[in-house]
Amino acid sequence: MREIDKPRSNCGIVGVYNHPKSAILTYYALHSLQHRGQEATGITSFYYDEKKKKKRYAYNKGEGLVLEVFSNPEILTNVLKGDSAIGHNRYSTTGSSTRANIQPFTITYHGGILSLSHNGNLTNTMTLRNYLDSEGAIFQTTTDTEILLHLIARSKHAKQIDQIKEALRKAKGAYSLVILTEDSIIAARDPHGFRPLSIGRLKYDDTYAYIIASETCAFDIIGAEYIRSVNHNEIVVINQKTIETGEMESHKIVEETPEAKHCIFEYIYFSRPDSKIFNHNVDKVRRKLGKALGDESPVKSDKNDRLTAFAVPDSGNTATLGFAKVNTEKGNPTDYDIGLIRSHYVGRTFISPGQDNREFKVKIKFNTVKGVLEGKRIVVIDDSIVRGTTSKSLISLIKEAKPKEINMRITSPPIKFPCHYGMDFPSKDELIANHHNSEEEIGRAIGVDNLKYLSIEKLLESVPKDIGIGYCTACFTGNYPVEIEENHTKLSTEE
Repeated sequence: MREIDKPRSNCGIVGVYNHPKSAILTYYALHSLQHRGQEATGITSFYYDEKKKKKRYAYNKGEGLVLEVFSNPEILTNVLKGDSAIGHNRYSTTGSSTRANIQPFTITYHGGILSLSHNGNLTNTMTLRNYLDSEGAIFQTTTDTEILLHLIARSKHAKQIDQIKEALRKAKGAYSLVILTEDSIIAARDPHGFRPLSIGRLKYDDTYAYIIASETCAFDIIGAEYIRSVNHNEIVVINQKTIETGEMESHKIVEETPEAKHCIFEYIYFSRPDSKIFNHNVDKVRRKLGKALGDESPVKSDKNDRLTAFAVPDSGNTATLGFAKVNTEKGNPTDYDIGLIRSHYVGRTFISPGQDNREFKVKIKFNTVKGVLEGKRIVVIDDSIVRGTTSKSLISLIKEAKPKEINMRITSPPIKFPCHYGMDFPSKDELIANHHNSEEEIGRAIGVDNLKYLSIEKLLESVPKDIGIGYCTACFTGNYPVEIEENHTKLSTEE
């Protein structure tokens, strides 16, 4: 189930190369990346046809969760054959939810078979689509991902890597890609590197398999070791030479590599805390965010009145540990506790029995631990407030447990602008921060006694600082690193 009134995740992508059970490994990796997309999923595998003496492909895709779409194990063992495969978990941003839009996308063209999975959002979609339309291209989907395939297929370059490079130079915006060809697996991140993508390796028998994934939690489930992140503005090619020597080809997309603009919300909310993204551990960053909140906006206490801090699970869990530690060090004794229990088995909601629909959705997803909250001064830690509608319902639920006082701390600044790089933030008019002039007003609107956000300055102090690496903070500041087409949001796009 999607998070209620949260910034919705983009997509999860996976690729496996040189393993006889590549589809099975891809399946488990996609299962680990389920949080990045829950609308649909798909796997494409490449295998050698002994009779026809050539590479062929097989695929399976469908709407629903990984466990649902691949509920028949024979799909993975008998249908998706071969030693290489790629997969995709889909969450559409503004694209239509149809079977035709479910990735991976596969084509057969003059360069052979090519299959592609995409995480991100192009920002010059309309320009490219109009160009391709004028050249006679016929589109099968409403996604920006398909544009990349058309650009690759129409390239006049002889070498496949040059075809891909030419296509990516024409595309603007955010893209992390896994591309499967007849003899290689290719990973790429756009020049600004908005979305994460990592490389892992799995030893079996006397050789290695390689895996590409959005997050390293996909490596852990299959026992693969993390090698490194794909750099921004980099195309990495893994082939049989890599298997033999351990060396991966590396190419630049554009000659002059710009400063990276990593999506800062990947650290705040999207990625799993047990993952490593952009070469850093998510859990450590979230603890720092919680510590920064405690340093910047402590909640006062006294010797006879201890505070109880708890998270809105799950993304706020480690940040709450950091907040409680620093708040206590500042002379405000704070207990870390579990005040909310989250149900992980929530499906669709239909008729709400005698209650407001939104409040009912909150209640089937969360329940309070009344003994922890009753009569206590509490601090609720959450990662963000979007529309504010669910926060209001959640605070109403917490009030039923009769706490003495409700303080709320948010590990990000107020969200004031939509994202055009692959996150499904609402329009400006829907964002609660654009309807109130202060934290105090927002706090009153959602029903808490005191509300504080983490400042943009403290946020930037808390995230890793590598040479040449910056962050996209457009959803907070409105400063978009890559130009957005004026009519970009009018076109249906994907991921």
